[in-house]
Amino acid sequence: MAVEVEPRLQPVEVNAGSTILTTVVGNYPKIPNRPRPARLRAAIARFDRGEISREELRQVEDEVTIEVIGEQVEAGIDIVTDGQIRWEDDQTYIVGRLEGFRIDGLQRYLDTNTYFRQPEVVDAIRWETPILVDDYRLAVANSPKPVKAIITGPYTLAALAQDKHYGSRRLLTLAIAEALNGEVLALQAAGASIIQINEPVILLRKGDFPLLAEALGRMLQGATVQTAIYTWFGSVEGIYPQLLELPVDTIGIDFVSKPENFTILTSEPFPKQLGFGIIDGRNTKMESAEYIAERVLTLKEQMPGQIPQLYLNPSCGLEYLPREVAQAKLARLVEGARLANKQLGLQP
Repeated sequence: MAVEVEPRLQPVEVNAGSTILTTVVGNYPKIPNRPRPARLRAAIARFDRGEISREELRQVEDEVTIEVIGEQVEAGIDIVTDGQIRWEDDQTYIVGRLEGFRIDGLQRYLDTNTYFRQPEVVDAIRWETPILVDDYRLAVANSPKPVKAIITGPYTLAALAQDKHYGSRRLLTLAIAEALNGEVLALQAAGASIIQINEPVILLRKGDFPLLAEALGRMLQGATVQTAIYTWFGSVEGIYPQLLELPVDTIGIDFVSKPENFTILTSEPFPKQLGFGIIDGRNTKMESAEYIAERVLTLKEQMPGQIPQLYLNPSCGLEYLPREVAQAKLARLVEGARLANKQLGLQP
């Protein structure tokens, strides 16, 4: 039987002051690396063999979700996610629940050694029922910290799909954006106080930035909650400061894979909230708290103006790391944020 939760309909308040906060980009390692049962992997294998029901698989997914939320909270993270434990990859979980898609063969994901099942567009894209609301409610019911909802953005979904229906990247992207608007409004109605949209592929196709902006406008129509866009694995050169014109509150940028993003950002005032991707989500090497704090102080010293809110986070999702390393990195991130807050004379 699935874990029963009482939905919390009121959003959790997030500190809106200048104190530096910590968060994550989205996904979290599903499989533990220290000696303990890999319950989710075993449950998926049993489900594929027809030995357990979908409801029994969901029970295990619920338990692992609660477990990884607990690890983020234990590390001290201020704003957590559900770890995207149910997601097969960053695309399939969303598109597999929208009308008009089917799932095809494996493709390499960006410049990683991981793969995703490529979506195929075979009919008009439609949203008919909430995709993420139950997951969000489970997370909120099991977290003492604020939870942000994660949605892969319309441009990235369109760019990584094989279009057999629209015949136009623009038409496909806007159709996905209009469909995802239903999901945004459903999450908002469920009490989500922060909705993060992941759009890493725009860094590979910067000429499509006007299309991204148009799509986000359609996707977020009617949204009144805090919103964010996150990118990774690339430089923002060529689309900065245009990024600041997007209809979101927070912009998340990877400063690890492309250190030049540091210089690019210090060329213009930054009136948005910043997701500062400062610890490496793809490398087991541990950053020191002193290094994290030093990067924060240097950024604040060199920025021409004040950043309304700074969030420290990994450079990307943490699924590329061993699970215990991921948690240790988050704890180090929190330690670095506390040190930076202390050095800047901010409230801890």
